Amino acid sequence: MATLPAYRWRFAPDGLATRRQLRALGLRPGGQEVAAQIERPRRRRGPLVAYLYRIDRALPVRPMTPARWAALARANAARRTCPECWRDAGYVIPPSLGMCVTCAYPNERAA
Repeated sequence: MATLPAYRWRFAPDGLATRRQLRALGLRPGGQEVAAQIERPRRRRGPLVAYLYRIDRALPVRPMTPARWAALARANAARRTCPECWRDAGYVIPPSLGMCVTCAYPNERAA
């Protein structure tokens, strides 16, 4: 396996981008291999590493289909539904509570 070229933070050459940067441009890696990596130094641990992809080989992001939109809506609704009272809380149920705030603290009234 060949080693990847490594660049220091903010010194990557033009024509390379991270996944997030590609997404901001409306692109995706599209199955291409990682072209390089950038390293951001940290004081007490090893450096943070981000992989870079070639922009000229990136493909456009696939559009959301109606079925994907529906699946995403169902998943978000499931995250908002309280497993105790089965009501839509109107917010994502905190995993630390595992239920809506009203069910978690029934004796406390809203001020």
